[in-house]
Amino acid sequence: MLRLSGGQVESLWDEVLPVEARELPADLAALDVLLRDPELLAPIAAYWECEAAAGRASVGYGRPTIAIETYVRLMVVKHRTGWGYETLVREVSDSLHLRRFCLVALGERIPDESTVRKLTRRFGGVVVDELTRLVIEKAARETRFRVRAVRIDSTVVEADVRYPTDSGLTLDGARVLARESRRATLKVGAGVGRVVDRTRALGQRLRLISRTLARRTGERKAEVLALTEQAGRLLSKSIREARRLAVLARRRARGRGARAKLAAIERLEEMTDRAQRVVTQIKLRLAGEPITDRLVSMFDPDARPIRKGKLGKPNEFGYVTQLAEVTENTRRGARGFILPASMALGNPQEHTLLPATISELNRLGLRPREVALDGGFQGRLIEETLSSLAPQRVFIAGRQQPGSRRTQRRLARYRTGAEGRISHLKREYGLDRSRLKGEHGTRAWNAWAIATYNLDTLAIRTT
Repeated sequence: MLRLSGGQVESLWDEVLPVEARELPADLAALDVLLRDPELLAPIAAYWECEAAAGRASVGYGRPTIAIETYVRLMVVKHRTGWGYETLVREVSDSLHLRRFCLVALGERIPDESTVRKLTRRFGGVVVDELTRLVIEKAARETRFRVRAVRIDSTVVEADVRYPTDSGLTLDGARVLARESRRATLKVGAGVGRVVDRTRALGQRLRLISRTLARRTGERKAEVLALTEQAGRLLSKSIREARRLAVLARRRARGRGARAKLAAIERLEEMTDRAQRVVTQIKLRLAGEPITDRLVSMFDPDARPIRKGKLGKPNEFGYVTQLAEVTENTRRGARGFILPASMALGNPQEHTLLPATISELNRLGLRPREVALDGGFQGRLIEETLSSLAPQRVFIAGRQQPGSRRTQRRLARYRTGAEGRISHLKREYGLDRSRLKGEHGTRAWNAWAIATYNLDTLAIRTT
């Protein structure tokens, strides 16, 4: 059962506290005023009603959820501080100010970290994007925010994975297949076979590769490829055993607990398919053929290698995300609102994500007079995409544009500010690395980072 608001926050314990402990700091007090608007919880209520209509949730009966207004405030605190879920719950529980901001009374328990984590996964990024749109509309309605310009740039939100290697992926694959096969066997029962744990043998090859790479000989590349081929063969044995176990287990997945048995088998089959992709990649590498859709993690299959031409970090692994900031002016230090981010798998070009960004502007009814773009955008395609906005001036970095030199310098400085805004979002709001796995998790992570930034921006405008 959906519960939007909780009980009374004040209690008799508050009377013995000093005034300083009962008053929120200025930044939290401004956010508290904004988040008391029940309209901001409307997207979550609408989502829950849709889930109830589909039979996946209940509205008026059943065990109540935690107060959604408390959940939203917990997520705002999380992205303002960079805490993990466990740290978030612990710190809010120990802080009088954060308790009061999150609307949790002194005699109540903070929601468990698993509850917050599961709700974040369940809502995803679509619901939070609606919250972001409501914040922008609220700014236009209550603070007379009028859009003059928009600057658009793309960045990489890194996945929470270590630097991938083929040999490292074989080790992860063998470990995961052995673990998932044990879980499936416990559900189904003995007699369906097993997957041999080959992590020790693969670990030996991984250490040999490390020692081989440390040598300064011309034969080390051939030796590394030979060791990688051996690792691929060992993983292939685990894959064959896992597929055989899954077939036998499906025949016995009946009776009591059949749903749990099938879920364990499906998880094993999913990981087996990912491990097969690793073996295929190794074969293509040995054959000297290109790998078009490389898997970089057994646990985040949607992440991809991305090259953006950075000297300090030539290879990044994650998701390309396009951010658009709408501002009232183009002066130095202009701070505006970030639109819901556009994201695509792989390494798409700048203009590929632009139609989704333009559709967000049209959806919110924003008509900027000036558009500032990075140099990676292609001019002819940009004119067609921006035709619905009909801006007065479009500036693309590094290209000759019509207009006075003073206007060109002004828009060049304004466009450069997009890189500073991206850096700000990465340093202060956690947009540098998504701690949630997969495309669905990364969209939710990006949405909460942007929504928190927009709430802070609106709080600054209202104080």
